[in-house]
Amino acid sequence: MSFEAAVAARESQIVLGLDPDPANLWPAAGRAAERVSGTAAERAGAAVLEQCRLLIEAAGPACVATKPQLACFERLGAPGWAALERAVELSHEAGLLVIADGKRGDVPVTAAAYAQALAGTTPTVAGEVSGLRADAFTANPLLGADALAPLIESGATVFILVRTSNPGAADIQDLVLADGRPLWEHLAELADRLGTGAVLGATVPEHLARARELMPRATFLLPGIGAQGGRVEDLAPAFAPGPAGGLVAAARSIAGAYEKRGGDPAAAAREEAERLRALAWCLTP
Repeated sequence: MSFEAAVAARESQIVLGLDPDPANLWPAAGRAAERVSGTAAERAGAAVLEQCRLLIEAAGPACVATKPQLACFERLGAPGWAALERAVELSHEAGLLVIADGKRGDVPVTAAAYAQALAGTTPTVAGEVSGLRADAFTANPLLGADALAPLIESGATVFILVRTSNPGAADIQDLVLADGRPLWEHLAELADRLGTGAVLGATVPEHLARARELMPRATFLLPGIGAQGGRVEDLAPAFAPGPAGGLVAAARSIAGAYEKRGGDPAAAAREEAERLRALAWCLTP
């Protein structure tokens, strides 16, 4: 089953962001560190993994995928990478797709290594070594089509950065080029030509209609909901091609829902994920 077909079959466009802050976890996750002996990194890795497990268990039924932010795990070293690998396994066991959010991009030979690390295998003198087994991942397109080719050839779905959600995106992505159009429109045309997905910030919904004109078939990954100010209700153009046209990514708004609502963190996360799912589903044609 293709990535797009799997999205449509799940009847959800919500992507559960896994962006664990090892200094600010649910109380139940924090207690996991107390049950592990070892270094601070090992204890923190256990707590981060428990946070992911609890989130997947609570909010996963309302979601189609998880989106682990790789840096949030990598900063813990080897224990963090081990937690990431297990979080990917837990996601798949729950029937969820996995979008590895690392925004990789480099010259072709290095891009091929990134593709192996995220979604493929690496031949070695000791045999094949499996990578992360992600179903999709994010990529930086600024090195051009030849650097994206090894990522696309991995067989995983690639979401290239087109117009991101952070305020500073305007510094570069909105720059007007010689033809009078902003850089992000050229990136959108590249995504359409290569057949990739596109990352478009939910914080700039005014660009979505034009983005859909330029990329009529692409799946849009839409981060920036909740904590960054984006609203699901503003994302209708993304869903014009159908249920798989848009994926709404939410991390802090789900994990931190209990901070506004009070009560059990897992119950609040489940309620917020279901709320977002209902809002997004109403936008599908």
